[in-house]
Amino acid sequence: MEKTAKIYVAGHNGMVGSAIVRKLEKEGYTNIIKRSSKELDLRNQLAVAEFFDQEKPDYVFLAAAKVGGIIANNTYRAEFLYENLQIQNNVIHQSYLHAVKKLMFLGSSCIYPKMAPQPLKEEYLLTGLLEETNEPYAIAKITGIKMCDAYRAQYGCNYISAMPTNLYGYNDNYHPQNSHVLPALIRKFHEAKVNHDKTVTIWGSGSPMREFLFADDLADACFYLMQNYDEPNLINVGTGEDLSIKDLALLIKEIIGFEGELVFDSSKPDGTPRKLMDVSKLHGKGWKHKIDLREGIALAYQDFLEKFV
Repeated sequence: MEKTAKIYVAGHNGMVGSAIVRKLEKEGYTNIIKRSSKELDLRNQLAVAEFFDQEKPDYVFLAAAKVGGIIANNTYRAEFLYENLQIQNNVIHQSYLHAVKKLMFLGSSCIYPKMAPQPLKEEYLLTGLLEETNEPYAIAKITGIKMCDAYRAQYGCNYISAMPTNLYGYNDNYHPQNSHVLPALIRKFHEAKVNHDKTVTIWGSGSPMREFLFADDLADACFYLMQNYDEPNLINVGTGEDLSIKDLALLIKEIIGFEGELVFDSSKPDGTPRKLMDVSKLHGKGWKHKIDLREGIALAYQDFLEKFV
């Protein structure tokens, strides 16, 4: 990507999009196009067409999506499917119509079958049934991958798809109901510490295994792949390391300094038993994460304190 190129980061206010913008600015890119969802509704086909007509970006990072944790995914099933399809369809198609040089589509590890072998290899896509609670979101993301491949095959578009593992970091969502597990736990432990609670209740059994990647590491990988990767299908982005929700909770408890006990509510859903990414393809391309989990949680907690306390 040329330093003067026009780069559109869709979803620049979100955790991933803002990390990508920080990375681009750090690397000396000055022509970054941003539009908030209030300025540009990516679900609106006409609005997106007019935006591309006006701005004519050279490169696109498609990091905009409707996202949430287990409750949000399961509650707003129609919206998660419809809105994500609209966003993807509009941005990918307009990128083709306006001859964008390269587009990166960002998905999620939930695209893989619920009971797929571990760790999750790229070729396991569409080999089994999805996790029921986030099936609509997963189907939308799978459609995005296949759309990028179809436009590559039919029109020769240089569109790539990257599938990050569970993310956390600056500008995360700490909503009590709609957030993901790691930020939800940061908030829970912080509030319990402030309120001098004796216990913190963790959803589920604590046994599911999860992998976590700091969002700025993802941005670093996205930048690297835009420069060095040009293939159909998808590429996993993660650390290749996981831990149980119980161990994650104990680590966050320690970092925040909560003195009480953990209680596990087994009446709540666990979700997929394990979701570890096979990142050998990414490592083979020459990229590896830099920020370990303890350091990343400390950085995220500091960000939480600055923005929400």
